[in-house]
Amino acid sequence: MNLRDDAISLADELVRLRRSLHATPEVGLDLPRTQETVLAALDGLPLEISTGEGLSSVTAVLRGGQPGPTVLLRGDMDALPVAERTGLPFAAPGDRMHACGHDLHTTMLAGAARLLSAHRDQLAGDVVFMFQPGEEGFDGAGHMLAEGVLDASGQRPVAAYALHVTSGMHASGLFTGRGGPQLAASNVLDVTVRGAGGHGSQPHKSLDPIPAACEMVTALQTWITRTFDVFDPVVLTVGDFHAGTQANIIPDTARFTATVRSFSAANAERLRTGLVAVCEGIAAAHGLAADARFLDQYPVTVNDHAETAFAAQTVREALGEERFEPMANPILGAEDFSRVIDEIPGAMVFLGACLPDRDPETAPSNHSPLAAFDEAVLPDGTALYAELAARRLAAAA
Repeated sequence: MNLRDDAISLADELVRLRRSLHATPEVGLDLPRTQETVLAALDGLPLEISTGEGLSSVTAVLRGGQPGPTVLLRGDMDALPVAERTGLPFAAPGDRMHACGHDLHTTMLAGAARLLSAHRDQLAGDVVFMFQPGEEGFDGAGHMLAEGVLDASGQRPVAAYALHVTSGMHASGLFTGRGGPQLAASNVLDVTVRGAGGHGSQPHKSLDPIPAACEMVTALQTWITRTFDVFDPVVLTVGDFHAGTQANIIPDTARFTATVRSFSAANAERLRTGLVAVCEGIAAAHGLAADARFLDQYPVTVNDHAETAFAAQTVREALGEERFEPMANPILGAEDFSRVIDEIPGAMVFLGACLPDRDPETAPSNHSPLAAFDEAVLPDGTALYAELAARRLAAAA
């Protein structure tokens, strides 16, 4: 099998599919147009295809020509509630955008299904292609696990792999990853401060929730820096703050939410109780009440050491020795692929897709309305997905 040459021959088709997906982004678990596009891309291939019951997922099973185990490949499909400002001719209109590169992941996974289908007789086992909605905060992986994606082939996979592109950080075409913790756990702090509204000219006759909520935002940052070891990092970012309707009206409530990232179970538990206590204490000091909730989201993404080493070796052998660079430190992003590799050994590999005229250090990052991705990486990402599956099945035979 010369999967890289096969992938290069598909380059124009991959670009067309990616641009079609990019132009029609959908958010969350219900992605009907995206699902339809994926099904059309897989049409005619020798796959056993099923769709989700509670979400717009697509699961496709390729039966190899020889008996053997199963390998799972995952690609996420959902977009973000971001208004695109790239100026690309195929940019999405409105307030939704593929700002995290999931359109590339979906394209590369569909391309890998095409490549492996053409070589199914040489596969020593089966491949599950997991097209997943709802990665961006909707726990799509958890939903697909509950619906049985890990048993789609009739046996649990021996390994699972995912790719993730970056619009900055890494040069285009460079793959990177690390064994052990690679991405953080993600949780949400949701706080509503309750007071008593009134006229802005007479704050002493009201219970103003806004100053208390503002104090909480700054106090939470100080509490974290004075509570946690910098070598076991914790990050809290308030990304959503809402209060009031007009300058001269004191509202009854103020509300904010924050994303909370950590790497250890001990820190997660301390955050669970400590963040709530800080908010409740400040509210009480102002004579107010606070409804503070610490909500679980995604666990730490822990790459299996052996599977990460296998992925690195595959990149070097299939694409070039210089194409894989070990990741020195984990990053505080989060991923629900963590749920998959909590169940079976696996690894997520990052792929730099920074535009060649941009500096990876300063290029707009994933989730930016200016994030743009180099489509030149599509064939190599497609080839790597296919190589990981084919080689891992051969290694287990």
